[in-house]
Amino acid sequence: MKLSPLQKSILVRSLEKGGKLDRRQARTCYFGAGGAREKYQEQVITNSLERLIDRGLATGFGRRTPCKWFIISIRLTSRGRHQALKLLADRQAKLPLG
Repeated sequence: MKLSPLQKSILVRSLEKGGKLDRRQARTCYFGAGGAREKYQEQVITNSLERLIDRGLATGFGRRTPCKWFIISIRLTSRGRHQALKLLADRQAKLPLG
């Protein structure tokens, strides 16, 4: 399954936090990467969270208005936990040279 670097970091961060990730914690995954301008960052984070939910890797929790869902937090599904563990296993260890 093809995932963006932001989606990968969200999966790994939520696994480290016990399977549940708040939206504010997902924002910290994005700010270290440089990425888009500030006014587009919320849209990018929302799209990434929605795509993780659509793929069945996470379950979203939030508020519903008549027009839209506002995602407050996500929780990994068993499929999402498996994918996050696979991402952690594929990371290459850095050698302490120098």
